[in-house]
Amino acid sequence: MLDVAVIEEPAAAEASLDPLRGRILAALAEPGSAAMLATRLGLARQKVNYHLKELERHGLVELAEERRKGNVTERVYRATAASYVISPAVLAAVSPDPSRSSDQLSAQWLLALGSRLVQEVGALLTGAARVRRRVASFGIDAQVRFASAADRTAFAEELAQAVATLVSRYHDESAPGGRTHRVVVGLHQIPATEPATEPATEPATGPATEPATGPDGAPGQENAR
Repeated sequence: MLDVAVIEEPAAAEASLDPLRGRILAALAEPGSAAMLATRLGLARQKVNYHLKELERHGLVELAEERRKGNVTERVYRATAASYVISPAVLAAVSPDPSRSSDQLSAQWLLALGSRLVQEVGALLTGAARVRRRVASFGIDAQVRFASAADRTAFAEELAQAVATLVSRYHDESAPGGRTHRVVVGLHQIPATEPATEPATEPATGPATEPATGPDGAPGQENAR
């Protein structure tokens, strides 16, 4: 079982979004037959069996084993992954594209960067799973509490400069056999889980970070968030 599987086909995405099928996928973190799942979920076996076949058809569950019980063969299934992510490629025609906007202060642009990150890393994971290899990547996840909007702006400016300096130092457009990586750095407020004590949005006050570029404008890329 994979830790995370990326859903790139619209039909598979549609199948996974059915609430009942989502419950079945969660239950199949531990292998089970239609009869076992029916008991776990409190559903009719025939209904569970129908949804299992649909999930299997789209590669979301797989046959783990077959057991003989008298004259009956029991099919035991398992989910193909512990978690699933639907790639923005499913909505390719309307998927956010950061190239359509250059507004670094726009939350929509940041979301478009995230969408592209999911799509690209998802494609890498899908390909790596086929050949049973790992994807070389790197990520940073941190939280910082700013005392003021001015501090946030200063932080963003220093971070952008630091990333640009590193990219300029290591980017080599002519390196034989070199592999291009993407750097994505984002800064956003964490959604409040309690009544907000400050406005959810504020006027933009300075540059946000963007994928840094080398001296020739080529992106020096590594997966970082």
